[in-house]
Amino acid sequence: MATSVYQINKGINRPIEFKGLRAQYIGYLAVGLVVLLLGFTLLYLAGVNLLLCVATVFLSGGGLFLGVYHLNSTYGQYGLLKRFARRSVPRCVRVRSRKQFLHLNRKEGNHGGGH
Repeated sequence: MATSVYQINKGINRPIEFKGLRAQYIGYLAVGLVVLLLGFTLLYLAGVNLLLCVATVFLSGGGLFLGVYHLNSTYGQYGLLKRFARRSVPRCVRVRSRKQFLHLNRKEGNHGGGH
C-alpha cells in the first residue's frame, strides 16, 4: 500500500509553505473549502439533484483553487495585505478650518502644553 507523505517546509523566520501556497493563502483555501462543504450540504438538504450539487461544488472548488493560487503568485506573502492596507490610507487630508492651528503657540493647560 503506497502512502504519500506531505512535508510542510518551514525554515527559521520563513512562512509556512504547503504545495506552493505560502502564509495566509493556506488559510484562505481552508476557509473556502469549508464554505464549499457547507454549500454542498445546504444544496443537498434543499433537495437539489445530487449530480448538480457535485458539479457545482467541483466547479466552484476549481475556481477557488485557481483564484487562491493566482493571488499567491501575484501578490506573494504580504502583498495582498499591503494592497488592502493601501486602500484604507486617504489620498490627502483636507483641513477646512484654521481653528485647530490658531492657538498652537499659546502656553495654556487645556491644549496639551501644560507648561
